[in-house]
Formats: sequence, structure tokens, C-alpha cells
Amino acid sequence: ENALPNDHIWSSTNASGDLCYVGEQNCMVSLRIINKSGPRKKCSACHIVVHDQCLPLLERIGFQCKVTFRESSTRSLRENQTVHHHWVHRRKQEGKCKHCSKSFDKRFGFRDTKIIAISCSWCKEAFHNKVSCFQIHKINEPCSLGTFFRTIIPPTWIVKSSAKQKSIRNRSKKKRGSGGNWRKKSSKEIKQRTFIIRPPSQQSAYLSPILVFINPKSGGNQGAKLMQSFQWAMNPRQVIDLSKGGPQEALELYRKVPNLRILACGGDGTVGWVLSVLDKMNLSRPPPVAILPLGTGNDLSRTLNFGAGYSDESVQKIIQGAEEGRVVKLDRWKLHVEKNECEQRVNEDEVTSDKPPIDVVNNYFSIGADALVTLEFHESREAKPSKFNSRLRNKIFYARTGVFEYISRQSKDLFKHITVVVSSVYMNSSLVCCDGKDITPKIRELKPVCIVFLNIPRFAAGTTPWGNPTGSEFQAQRHDDKLMEVLAFSLNQLGMIFVGGHGERLCQCKSAYIKTDKIIPVQIDGEPCRLNPSNIRLEFFNQASMVYRTKRRPSINPE
Repeated sequence: ENALPNDHIWSSTNASGDLCYVGEQNCMVSLRIINKSGPRKKCSACHIVVHDQCLPLLERIGFQCKVTFRESSTRSLRENQTVHHHWVHRRKQEGKCKHCSKSFDKRFGFRDTKIIAISCSWCKEAFHNKVSCFQIHKINEPCSLGTFFRTIIPPTWIVKSSAKQKSIRNRSKKKRGSGGNWRKKSSKEIKQRTFIIRPPSQQSAYLSPILVFINPKSGGNQGAKLMQSFQWAMNPRQVIDLSKGGPQEALELYRKVPNLRILACGGDGTVGWVLSVLDKMNLSRPPPVAILPLGTGNDLSRTLNFGAGYSDESVQKIIQGAEEGRVVKLDRWKLHVEKNECEQRVNEDEVTSDKPPIDVVNNYFSIGADALVTLEFHESREAKPSKFNSRLRNKIFYARTGVFEYISRQSKDLFKHITVVVSSVYMNSSLVCCDGKDITPKIRELKPVCIVFLNIPRFAAGTTPWGNPTGSEFQAQRHDDKLMEVLAFSLNQLGMIFVGGHGERLCQCKSAYIKTDKIIPVQIDGEPCRLNPSNIRLEFFNQASMVYRTKRRPSINPE
């Protein structure tokens, strides 16, 4: 509620090549009041750098950041939707002048403090700092918002309600609800009304705004750097820090933005988190979700062609992939778990659960050896989080734990303690509707250490365990056919999937009933637990709208 439209977004920096923005005549370092190596901050929205002790001077000279929203008044809501440039003096500038197309001078040495360029922190256009290139009329020119104009949520759309207006709006709602439907709003709902979105209908049809969700702690230090990059490229108000309350408040705020797309930056768990909040909102047309993979496995990201992980790809390409990708459907499945009262716990010292950590399956639901490996990883990470701060270390741990599991064979008797009955089975090129086909005898015969109910082609950090079936018994796997693939794995098969092997295909079905009679490790999309003896029903839930990244065709210039 205390936010100002032109607040800077500061973060600590050690970029030694950037000079303090207050200038040599005012800077505390230049005046030798503080040490040259004094702490500094950089604004991720306008890219200026200031010593910590020079921040009061910046306020004194009156340099403010770009406006990211507008204050509300009865009059301002009817004003035009023009966004103006936010011009910033630069002592260092890459690229070429927009006017003369000549490169900017390279700065040599720390004593060269001349302002060489003037650039806009919205559209990124830059000009030489001379009258022939930057003319005075440009100061009040409207800004196009640059390369990302289609995906940026303009600051004129985001309106901060005044306390007076909120009071008027609340009174009018009380009157409309005087028939008995009115209820007192919670403090959280009132907080969410601090900002409202007012997109103009005549401008929004050709735009495709992207709401970015990112956890700055994801991917080691990659999350924090990427968040700052998105705040520079777009409106910082559309870049949401998931570590500060999650995605729900932002999704509620931006729910009426036309043609909205979401970019979820993180692992498969982050994507599932966003989808679960969208489920609760009951939108008639939920926005499609694109992915920037910052997790360890990233199986859903691989399936949707966003790759195995982030590898310093430019923010421009990331935004293009989210904007231009085609919208596809993703089947999702619901787990209903009830405790099997007929069976008793054997080991009272184990930490077990009556319910899994999540109950919606986006990727897969697995029982047995692979769930045990994931559980060992999670428990070790919780005990010593400092040892699990990179994707490479995480993958090495998975490999070592897998070897340990191979030796110990903790899941060797899984097949004795599980019953599986499936319904509506795909068979001989057609879907056969049946009340229940018991595949337990087949499981007893195979003696697997792991059973997987697979929704997407990728599994266990990129493997394809369903493979490419031939003949009419099974069909190729899809993530939008409302069928779940069921596979069984021996220890050998579980190891061979990393070199192109596949599991034992059991069936493709629309629902499954699983009964266990002892504590068994399970995992849903990488979230593991030790599940008490249970009766489990797995059935189709809904289809989510996702973005599938398409390869950009090179433009062909006609002769």
C-alpha cells in the first residue's frame, strides 16, 4: 500500500565498471568521504548504480525510476493511455545510436566520467548525448515500449486505488448486496484491492501480456539474476517473486488481462503450484502456462520443448518462446487416498503419511524404488541444504542413491504388497470400456521394484520409458489423450531407461485403483513420502492449457 509509481528496485551489486549515478561532483567516493570499494546498489528497472551512502543524494537531485503503475483518481481513470519515455544518462552504453547509427564511445579508465548517451529504460532506444542526435522534443514523446511491447503490461493499465475510492467502492457493494448476499471482506481481500487492472479494450486485442513467476532462490543464483533481467526487460509489476506469498494474489489481480500468458520459472513443482492456484480460481479460460526450467528433473519442460534446463539463454528469446509458442492441452489426474484400516504399520519409528503431499498428477505417480531414491534425496537436502544448491550436485546424488538402492534392494518385494485394477483400457487399436481389469497377476509375474503411472513421455530427468510401441496392442503416448500409461520396472530396466531402454508396458487406461498393505514410498511429480497402507483411486481431473515452444522460422527476405 505504500508503494510509489516511480520507486527504484534496488539490489546489491559488485559491478566495478559502473560509475555512481549522482556524478563525480556529488559522489561520496569522488569527494573521498567513503572508501572506493564502498557497497553499491543497482536498480533492476532502470539500471543505474549508486553507492549506498549516495542514495540520499539521488533523492536530492530528484532522479526517479520509470513509472510502473498510476495513482487513481476519478479524473486520471479517464485520461489517455500514453506511456512516455524514461530517459537516463549513461556513462557507458552498448550498441549504436538510434539517430546516427554510429557506435558509442568506449570508456577507458575510471576517471572518464563523461555522459556519452541518453537511453530509455522502457524501449531501450539510445542516442548520443548531443543535440544533433537527441533533440529536445524527444523528452515528452510517447514510448513504443520497444521489442517487448506486445508482452509488457503497460503502467497505465495498473491502477492503485486511493483509500477514498476503496471506501466508496465498499459502500456501493454493500448497497448492491443489501438483499442478504453481502458479506464482510477479509483483510487479505481488501489488500488485494489496493491495485486494480484497467486494460483499454481498443488497444488490448493485439497484445499478448506475459505474467512472470519466479523464485529468486531457484537454480542456485540463476533465479535472482533472471528476475532482475525480467524486471529490466518488462514492467517490474508483472514479474512476481514467488518467495513472497506465492502466485495467488498476482493471478487474482491480473485475471482479467486479455490474452494473458504465464511464464513459470522453476522446476516442475513450481509449474504445478501455479496450475493448482488456477484450479481454485475456476476461470472460464485459464491463461496458458509456459516454462523456464530451473529445477533438477524438468520433465514437463522437456515434454513441452522448453528444454532440460536454463543455460544462459537471452531474456529476449525466453519471452519470444513464451509468446509465440502454440497452446496445447495437458491431461491432469486426481489422486483420492484413503487409509487401509485393515493393515497396521510395522515400523513405528518411520515418518509416514496418510495422504501424499499433493493430490493432482501432472507428470507421473510412481510407487517403489524410484520414489525411495527421491525420498532419500529430499530427506538429505532437508538435513543439509547447503550441499544441494546446484543441479549438477543434485544429479550426482541421484546417481549415487540409485546405486545404493540397487545394492540394498529395498523394494524387491513390492509386488507382494500391491493390487492394481484399471478401467477403460486401450486394447487392439480401440478403447475397451470395462468396470475393472485386474492387472495384479501380471505384476506378480513380473516382480517389479517400481510401478509408474505416466502422464507425459518424459520421466526421471528426461528418459522416455514408454518408448515407441509397435503393433496394435498399445498406441504412442500423448499428453492430451486422457489416457494414463502404466509401466512396471525391474531394477535392470530402471537402470536401462537412462540409455534408451523402456519399462514393461502394462496398459493404457482412464482410471486405476491401487491397494497397498504396507508402508511404501510413493511420489507425485517429484514430491515423495512414505505412504501408509492405502486405498488409492487415480482418475482423470481436467486439462490445463500449456504453451508448447515452437522453433522460430527464419524470416525470408523477398528478392
